[in-house]
Amino acid sequence: MKRTLKCRRISRGKAKGQVIVTSEPISFLGGVDPATGRVIDREHELYQQNLKDKILVIPSGKGSTVGSYVIYQMAKNQTAPRGIVAMEAEPIIATGAIMAGVPMVDHPEVDILSILKNGDLMELDADSEIIKIINKQFY
Repeated sequence: MKRTLKCRRISRGKAKGQVIVTSEPISFLGGVDPATGRVIDREHELYQQNLKDKILVIPSGKGSTVGSYVIYQMAKNQTAPRGIVAMEAEPIIATGAIMAGVPMVDHPEVDILSILKNGDLMELDADSEIIKIINKQFY
């Protein structure tokens, strides 16, 4: 399956990789270990999952403005996601993605949270405001 979706650019760039998807907003401050990229929030559905080199698909972010700097630190540590797709970008994660040079988009034209599963392959072209779902894992 290959499906192309329109979206809105938040942070420039392109990324390709496996998605890691959550239906819960995520906080990078106290929720993600910048040294490893692992989700450390015990209450989050992605607990112990690693965001490194994945395209993170989220409804939105949450938490302290320091979360922006956690994303930046993750980029310096090479533990950041390759890209971020949000249903609705909020300033904390948007600022972090821009500072870190992580491609980010929001407002995909369909609710991709309901159609994507962890491990699906995606191309994210924030410059052209396009998401391409390359293939879906069959469950």
